[in-house]
Amino acid sequence: MKLAGVIFDLDGTLGDTLPVCFAAFRRALRKFSDRHHTDEEIAALFGPSEEGMLQRLVPDHWQACLETYLAEYERESARNARLFPGIETALRLLEERGVALAIVTGKGAHSAAISLRDLKLAEHFDVVETGSAEGGVKPRSIQKVLTKWGVVPSQVAYVGDAPSDMEAAREAGVIPLGAAWAATASAESLNALGPLETFRSVERFIAWIDANVGPNRS
Repeated sequence: MKLAGVIFDLDGTLGDTLPVCFAAFRRALRKFSDRHHTDEEIAALFGPSEEGMLQRLVPDHWQACLETYLAEYERESARNARLFPGIETALRLLEERGVALAIVTGKGAHSAAISLRDLKLAEHFDVVETGSAEGGVKPRSIQKVLTKWGVVPSQVAYVGDAPSDMEAAREAGVIPLGAAWAATASAESLNALGPLETFRSVERFIAWIDANVGPNRS
């Protein structure tokens, strides 16, 4: 298989950062809401960026809540954010085969920058598209990456841990690949959306790259 590029989701795909998101949201919302939000309740709100989520949850205080969230996110990320083991190997293998790399995430620009810094990912990705307060824009963001690269969708894969990622890949016309290595991911839910492959471990993803992605030669 000749792939010109691979686009990755961030939270739950490259980094084990969903616990960071949940903890930061919970602490921020505790100051502006009388409700305790579970991980599942927070995850159900994903789609828009943090700005959009907080505008819906605490519309009268969302800006102050966002400032608190970002401060909590930075503290929690510094302590607990980590790459999934093997991700660095997968990225370097793709780079060695001449495959361009990008990130398309629903996160806001500020929190994405914190994660890229703490996970030491910036060196691998020269294209990073972040989320929007208006809602899920991943298909549009994927298209922006394709335009920047000047490649057709059929030469690009999108790797994500959520069914909505598989839907976004399909809508954008790129190859959907399921990342089911996070504790929060469900291989069954990903497979229901018909990805080309679903990987239950990063090791299986690396093996797939090695067996299926040929070198791009100029």
